Amino acid sequence: MKKKRSLEEVLPIYKVENNCILSRTGDVTIAFEVTLPELFTLSIDDYEALHFTWVKAIRLLPAHSILHKQDWFVRSKYKSNFDNPDLTFLSRSSELNFNERPYYSHQCYLYLTKRSASQRTSSSLTSSLIKFNLSTEQSINNRELSEFMDKAGQFIKILEDCSFIKTRRLSTEELVGSVGSAGLIERYCFLLGKDEMPLIRDIDFSGQLKVGDLHTKIFTLADINDLPSLCGPRCNYEKYSTDKTKFSVSFAAPLGHLLNCNHIYNQYITINDVQQTLKKMESKRLRLHSLSAYSRENSLSRDAVNQFLNEAISQQRLPVKAHFNIVSWTDNKSQLKEIRNNISSSLAQMDAVAKEETIISPQLFFAGIPGGSGYLPLHETFDSFAEQASCFFTQETSYRSSLSPVGIRLGDRLSGIPIHVDISDEPILKGICTNRNKFILGPSLCRVIQ
Repeated sequence: MKKKRSLEEVLPIYKVENNCILSRTGDVTIAFEVTLPELFTLSIDDYEALHFTWVKAIRLLPAHSILHKQDWFVRSKYKSNFDNPDLTFLSRSSELNFNERPYYSHQCYLYLTKRSASQRTSSSLTSSLIKFNLSTEQSINNRELSEFMDKAGQFIKILEDCSFIKTRRLSTEELVGSVGSAGLIERYCFLLGKDEMPLIRDIDFSGQLKVGDLHTKIFTLADINDLPSLCGPRCNYEKYSTDKTKFSVSFAAPLGHLLNCNHIYNQYITINDVQQTLKKMESKRLRLHSLSAYSRENSLSRDAVNQFLNEAISQQRLPVKAHFNIVSWTDNKSQLKEIRNNISSSLAQMDAVAKEETIISPQLFFAGIPGGSGYLPLHETFDSFAEQASCFFTQETSYRSSLSPVGIRLGDRLSGIPIHVDISDEPILKGICTNRNKFILGPSLCRVIQ
């Protein structure tokens, strides 16, 4: 007989107050909404600078902290505004043409979590789904918490100084929601869009993962054998590239806007004590060295660990543990095969292999709850450096309409929805250009307007 449990019994979140999330084990998490640069607007140098900014910021985080970046891509429909009294006949016809056109809205959230140094390592058995483990004493003292808040402030300051990224601290109401709107935690648990009304759905782990009537799949990048052999801050977008001109997108762009399905892309980077990590790696190298005479695989593994240690020490790299997964869903079961093929194809573009999780999918799903990253199983992570792990971050967002009253209407490259763009004043204010010259090219007209 299947045992049904309420969400309150297994939810890893204990309390939300003072704009902070407190887990059952005493982990403290602060959440931010992140505004990324628009898709197809960054150059090669911009991607290098943005990647360097992420690495520089990650190195500031204290030991026993977790960075969880979460990107939402939810299918939405464009809503036209017919209430504007100034609409002309052509404007109203344009609104009718674009009304309810589908597109994928994007929201990016960043969670910084501080764990206690005395807290034991997470595994599948320590998940709140299996064991109720409410912390009976304060896991993080006031000194550690104060230091973490200072480091988090410096982390955000570095991100905003690069001019590509803007952040906003999420309040308690935005995290837990209100009577008329769902909070971020509720949205994740029930897979709700940003503008959807609060709706309670059953979460079924008995067979295939289901959230209400939504069929859910989880794909992971957690095994070192499934990762690409090379990674970088950017890659070429072949559709817009030529032999002489390279058009750049972020390395993980195939898992972002270029993936056509409802999905959440979770990116975890765990920073542990560096000296303790290197000590464990040294012990592993010695153990493999003792066994290298019995197997060539042990010899190759020993050399790989030795190279890792040499690079960490000689180049002052920051060793981290990383994990990446994609949570996708659909209300039509027949589309699951298409979603699986799309995600496998996107990972193949990155030279990675998709692994569909079945047994451990409940633990991974609950670890994605805002503030629940401390429950991510250790055996689902791999050792890497901050430079390589941050290459798997999505760096772009969808196009945004300008707030300027002056401009023209253009179409989004991917979805075709209308975007209001200021081509006169805003480029000058941003330093993109220094004049307002416009070049008009038509079938029988070619001139420059001063």
